Amino acid sequence: MATHHDVLIAGLGAMGSATAYHLSRRGRRVCGFDRYAPPHTMGSSHGQSRIIRQAYFEDPVYVPMVLRAYELWRELERESDMPLLLETGGLMIGRPDSELVAGARASAQQYGLEHEVLDASEISRRFPALSPEPHMVAVYEPRAGILFPEACVGAHLSRARACGAQFHPDEPVLSWQAGASGVSVSTPGGLYTADLLIITAGSWAGQLLADLEPPLTVERQVAFWFDPKSSRDRFLPEHCPIQLWQLDDGRFAYSFPDLGSGVKVACHHEGISGSPDTLVRDVSEDEVEAIRPFLRRYLPDADGAFRSAAACLYTNTPDEHFWIDRHPLHANVLIASPCSGHGFKFASVIGEILADLAMHGTAAFDLSRFASRWPLWPAGSE
Repeated sequence: MATHHDVLIAGLGAMGSATAYHLSRRGRRVCGFDRYAPPHTMGSSHGQSRIIRQAYFEDPVYVPMVLRAYELWRELERESDMPLLLETGGLMIGRPDSELVAGARASAQQYGLEHEVLDASEISRRFPALSPEPHMVAVYEPRAGILFPEACVGAHLSRARACGAQFHPDEPVLSWQAGASGVSVSTPGGLYTADLLIITAGSWAGQLLADLEPPLTVERQVAFWFDPKSSRDRFLPEHCPIQLWQLDDGRFAYSFPDLGSGVKVACHHEGISGSPDTLVRDVSEDEVEAIRPFLRRYLPDADGAFRSAAACLYTNTPDEHFWIDRHPLHANVLIASPCSGHGFKFASVIGEILADLAMHGTAAFDLSRFASRWPLWPAGSE
């Protein structure tokens, strides 16, 4: 007879691996599944680097969560004895009244976060690699920086295994059922049962929640790495913070310092949408050339030889805020991880939140912003 677990987890990327870690270290019997072998390059948790920042322009409600996320990432670093978070400082650059700058200032002021507001000349003086428009300003946040996603996922999984968690890589969840007596999950390897199911399947969450017809879109996001054509030292982490840019036309872009594989740059929310199983993973020469105008204008010395590119997946909600909630029809099913392209930095704390919800029914944060907020009904109902 198969072992009955306390918790089954569908999806072991950023959120699923963190959830497994927090539950298993509290003594829960955890069994997790993934359609690939995490950390892998098929979802949303790869690409060498992810931004972490505190002055959250999207909504101040995120700030207490990200402050706790910093604590948990540092705790995981100590436990795993490996670097996971590099604080480089961060710049949110745009017009003074832009969503990015105004929102970052509002969050920083509300929570008393250390920050400075720099005009364009001061940005260029302090960070010569950057060339903002004369009317642009920046919110500079000294504690912003970089997470290493593959290492973060690997550390969560390794520590969870050490606490007894069982994982089934390359074994996707095909279907699941929930009832008063518990939950069951069907995979190519068999049938598994538990008291609770947590769905952290990222871009495959919509497939596992098809009964609710959730309005999620899966978007292909491409990041590029370029060799600096000159002044390489300007792009080293000690001289170049991470940057978010909101351009005059409202578009968003971001860039990372050179960590040894080139300067990383990408536009935000400009990818095509489709199925996670069929979206193209290769990156074309036309796509490489399309990002160069941004480099030439705002990071001109980074417009050197193309080194590499990687496509990952965003799973977007209609309002681009997270979805963290119980299934509206099944109290023993939790949902998390459609994070609209800005969730990785929160993985450590979302894992803790899901563990708290699973064990106690409550969490230490205001989750009302992330509750189910669309018409959700079983497919075919009226």
